[in-house]
Amino acid sequence: MSRYLGLRRLHEVRGFGGFGRSALIAASVTALSLTASGCVVVHGEREVLPATTRAEAATALQEFTAAYNKADKAYDSSLDAEYTTGALADIDSARLTAGKANSPDGNARHAPLKLTDAKFTIPKKAGWPRWFLADAAGNKGGDSRWLLVFTRSGQDETWEAAYLTLVAPDALPKFAVDEDGWAEAVPANAADPAVPPGELSAAYATYLKKGEDGGEAAFAEGPHTSAWRELRTKKSVRPGLATQYIDEPMTNGDYAPLALRTEDGGALVFFTTRHFEKQTAAAGASVPTPNKDVLALTTGEIRQTLTMEFVSNQVALDPGDDGGGDGEVEILGRIQGLTSAKGE
Repeated sequence: MSRYLGLRRLHEVRGFGGFGRSALIAASVTALSLTASGCVVVHGEREVLPATTRAEAATALQEFTAAYNKADKAYDSSLDAEYTTGALADIDSARLTAGKANSPDGNARHAPLKLTDAKFTIPKKAGWPRWFLADAAGNKGGDSRWLLVFTRSGQDETWEAAYLTLVAPDALPKFAVDEDGWAEAVPANAADPAVPPGELSAAYATYLKKGEDGGEAAFAEGPHTSAWRELRTKKSVRPGLATQYIDEPMTNGDYAPLALRTEDGGALVFFTTRHFEKQTAAAGASVPTPNKDVLALTTGEIRQTLTMEFVSNQVALDPGDDGGGDGEVEILGRIQGLTSAKGE
């Protein structure tokens, strides 16, 4: 199903002729320093507390949405830079940069994003950084729910949106909460999910490269796993044009994974990956000219090759490692954006 972020389509990477605004965003996180117990300890803060209040979480969502709309209307990444980080910041900044290059006067097709029916899942944890999940209905993206993970590293800092994905309403799991409704953060090194959250980015990159037999982690079939691999295979060899793919995990700093405990003992995990797609023309041929939005992010002269770099953020259902079920990780949603390109 086609989905929209602003006026850009959110979908899987299409054939080269389709690259452009749809390739900038297709169908995000402050560093976690974990102790052996899984608690973050900064400046000796050890008391386990809710990351924020529900009222403050609602305000953070409102402030992000207002800044996002201003940036989208003006094609000016400085207008929402204070409210984004990690993968989302990379994707959003590149989208706005390309838009500004091609439409210096701003986005004539801007339509404000409106998020309603917001629900907040707030984990209890010690120290900083702290984070929470906002789940809302949007006026774009059909019936999909907008999932935004907000994070900050200090009481006086601005809440920043690090991850953004869209998922079907019935795909969301139920979270484990205490008697007061506070959720549980799952440490990156937790061994009880099928795949430790901190290893999921590398496992996904390996799967994309080698398939089901490529690693210990099993991924359920779907548009972001088996279907994406099939599409890549079809695109890899075309008359006069070869395409190569490289997939890399991103787990450090602002790209560290974040996970919430689900009722069944598993985890809902947000994580980041980086992807490279290199197109090489055969002798006597040339790489097809990409869309102007891709060109806006391209350095060098496109002669025989074009290498594109993408950042992708995913949300995955990581089942509990209790011996029940099939143990497969399910990618519920993914947003990918072109962040740079180089011609040679």
